[in-house]
Amino acid sequence: MMRARFRGIAITLAIAASGCEPGELHVERPAPPPHGDVYAFANGCFAIDATAPGSTNTRWLTADASGAGFELGATSLATASRFTLRATDLGTYLLYDAEGRYVVANETALAREETLLSDLELLDDAFQSPAEWAIEPSPIDADRFRLRHLATDRFLARVPILQAPSGVGLVANEAEAAVIALYPSEGCRAFPELTLDAEGEVERTRWDDGSVFGISEIHAHPFTNFGFGGGGIFHGAPFHRLGVEHALPSCEMFHGPEGRRDIVGFAFSGLSDADPDALITAFVTGRTPEPNHLTDGYPTFTDWPNGWNSSTHQTQYYRWIERAYRGGLRLLVAHATTNRVLCEMIVGIRAQRVRYSCNDMVAVEREIAETYALERYIDAQHGGPGRGWLRVVTSPEEARRVIGEGRLAVVLGIETSNLFDCFLTPPPGMPACDVDHMRRELDRFHALGVRVLFPVHKFDNGFSAGDGDRNVGQIGSFINSGHDSNLVTDCPDSPTVFDRGGVRFGGLNMPRDDYDAPAPHDMSGFADSPVGTLAPFLDALQSPPLEGDYCQNAGLTPVGEELLREMMRRGMLIEVDHLPRRSFVRAYEMLIESDYPAIGSHGNTNRGVLFELGGVSVFNLGRCGSPDRVGAMGDSLRERVAEIEAHGGDPWPSLGFDLNGFAGAPRPRFGPNSGCGDTPQANPITYPFPSYAGDVELTEPHLGDRTIDFDTEGFLHIGFLPELIEELRNDGVTDDELEPLFRSAEAYLRMWERAEARGRALSGG
Repeated sequence: MMRARFRGIAITLAIAASGCEPGELHVERPAPPPHGDVYAFANGCFAIDATAPGSTNTRWLTADASGAGFELGATSLATASRFTLRATDLGTYLLYDAEGRYVVANETALAREETLLSDLELLDDAFQSPAEWAIEPSPIDADRFRLRHLATDRFLARVPILQAPSGVGLVANEAEAAVIALYPSEGCRAFPELTLDAEGEVERTRWDDGSVFGISEIHAHPFTNFGFGGGGIFHGAPFHRLGVEHALPSCEMFHGPEGRRDIVGFAFSGLSDADPDALITAFVTGRTPEPNHLTDGYPTFTDWPNGWNSSTHQTQYYRWIERAYRGGLRLLVAHATTNRVLCEMIVGIRAQRVRYSCNDMVAVEREIAETYALERYIDAQHGGPGRGWLRVVTSPEEARRVIGEGRLAVVLGIETSNLFDCFLTPPPGMPACDVDHMRRELDRFHALGVRVLFPVHKFDNGFSAGDGDRNVGQIGSFINSGHDSNLVTDCPDSPTVFDRGGVRFGGLNMPRDDYDAPAPHDMSGFADSPVGTLAPFLDALQSPPLEGDYCQNAGLTPVGEELLREMMRRGMLIEVDHLPRRSFVRAYEMLIESDYPAIGSHGNTNRGVLFELGGVSVFNLGRCGSPDRVGAMGDSLRERVAEIEAHGGDPWPSLGFDLNGFAGAPRPRFGPNSGCGDTPQANPITYPFPSYAGDVELTEPHLGDRTIDFDTEGFLHIGFLPELIEELRNDGVTDDELEPLFRSAEAYLRMWERAEARGRALSGG
C-alpha cells in the first residue's frame, strides 16, 4: 500500500514537471520562429506561447472568457491573442492587444486593462507601471525567452490549473519562469502615437567640402516638465514610457478646470507679463480671475501646444523634434531649466503640488537623466542601443560623427538661477558657496555630460548679479535672496538683452554698495506662506515704476570669475547673454584675455566681438513678406551673415527659439493672430513640399485628431521648423541664401573645437 502511494506521488510530480495536469491535452509547441535580440520586437505584432521549464506542452496567451483578464488557455496559434509590443525602454515592453487592452499583472492574475495609471498622475517617482515587461533570454533555452515583470521583479510562469484557473502566474524563482516564444503575426492594433507627417529618410549629412550639414538650434528646453518640482506646473513631456497618452494628456489634473490653476502660464500669458493687480489676486486665491485655457491634450489638443501663446505646455515632444530633424535640424542644445521661487510660490498657494524638491539643482539633474532616457527610448523604438536618430554628445568629435551618420546631436546645458546651489543668500542649513564647492559641482556635472552653462539666470546668485529682469523676475530675485533690487543709472556702455530700461517695481529698488552684504529681509518662510511672506511688502510692490535706463549695480563675484576660468580650462561653452551689464563687461575682458569663444544664445553679439573670438549667436528668421520686394523675409538672415563676415567669423548663424523657456515662438503670418499687422501676405504653405536637402517630403501636419493650418496657427511646436524654411523659399529667398543656416551646425562645432583647444592651452595640457 505504501509503495503504491509513493508511486502515485511520483507520477503526479512528473506530470507537474511536464506542464500537464491529469487529463490535460498535450499541445506540442512549434519550433521557435527566427528572431533577433531582445530589442528586435519593438512595435511588432506577435502571438506569445509559454511552456513550463522542461516541458514541451504549450499554451498561448489569450483573453479569458470574462474579457477582464488574460490566461494561458489557447491551444493553437490561430486562437491566440495578438499583441503590439511597444518598447518602453531598451528591452522592456507593453503588451497591447487588438482591442486596445494591456497585459497588467497583479498579485494573483493577469488583468486586461484599457487604461493605465502612471507616475505623472500619482506624482510618485517610485511608481513602476504593472503593465511593463522585460523580455530576457531564457537561461534554459537559447532559442526562446522569458518575461520578467518590472514592478514586482517576478517572472511569468505556467502554473497548474488547480493553482490558478488561468494557467498563468508570477513566480520569484527564475528557475520556474515560463519559456516563451514570440510568433510574428497580423491583426494587431496600432499603438497610440502622433503622426510624423514627413516621408523619407535623412540622406544629406555633409556639404561637398566635408562640413557637416544642418541647422543648429542652440537654445532649447525639452524637459521643462521636470523643472519646477516636476509636478505639472509646466505640463507635457517629450516622451513617456507608457506613450503619448501619458506624455501629453489633459492638463486639467494640474492646471485645473479651464486652466485656472495655471498661475505661471497666466503670469506669462501671451509670453508677456500680466497686470500686477491681477497677479496679486491670482497669488492670493490660487486661481486665475477668469478662464485661462482649455485643458484637453491628446488626441484633441484644442488650445495647446502653442509656442507663441502658451508658456506652460510642451512644444518639443519627440515626434515633433524628429520632424524638425527630418527637415534639416542636426544639432540641438538642451538646457535644463527650472525656477525655485516660481515652484515654491505655486505650491505654497496650494495651486499645484510637486513630486520632488523645488530646488533648482534637483530638477536640473533629473532633466539631464531624462534626456538620456529619451535617447534610450528612441533607440528602443528603432531596434536597440545606438540605433535611434538622436544621440547625446559630449565632444565636438562625437557630434561630427553623429551628424555625419545622419542623426541629431544633442548637447547638454544648464540655464537656471541657483546654479550649483550657489545662492547669494543660502537657505537655512545650506553653506555659502565657495570655489571648492563650485569646482566639485562643475566636475560632477561635466561627468554627467554637461558642456554648456549660464553662470547666472534671472536671480542674483553667488556668481553674479542676476540678469536685471524688471518684470516677474524682479520680484523673484527679491524673494530668492532677501535683498532689495540693486539697480542704478550709472551704467557701462555695453549692449544687453535684459539689464536695461526702467524699473517696474520701483518700491523694491534700494541700491547697495556691498553686493553680498547680509540680506535685510527674511524670506525663509516663503515656501510655506508666500502671501504672508510678501504681505509686508505690498505697498512697495504697488509703488510706481522708475523711469530711465537702469542696470545692476554689481557684477561677477570672485567665485563667479573663477567659475569662468574653470569652464575655460575644461573647454566648456560659456553662455553670456544673461549676464548683467557689469558682469558682461568683465566676462568679455576675461574672454579676450584668454582668446576664448562664447555663446550669445539670446542674440547679443557685443557689437561683433563675439564673432571675433570665434563664438556663435542666434538670430530670428524673418516672418513677414513685403508686397513690394521679393525675398524680404530673408533680410534678417542676410544681415546676420554680413555681420559675422565683417568680424571674421564663420558666417553661418544659428537659431534659438527658447521653446519651453517662457519665450515667444513665431506667430502666424495670416489670419487674426498674424504678427504681420496690416502688411498683406502672400505665398502660403502648400503640401506636400520637399525639405531643403530634398531627401524628405513634408506632408500636412496633424496634432492627434486636429489638422493644423500653419499659415493661420503659426509655430505651435518645434516640428514646424520645416515650414519656417519653406516660407522663406516661397517668398523668394534662394537656396544659396539659405545655405548659411544649413551650415550652422558646422559653425557650432568649430566654436566648440576652438574652446576645447583653448582649454587645453590654458590648462597646460
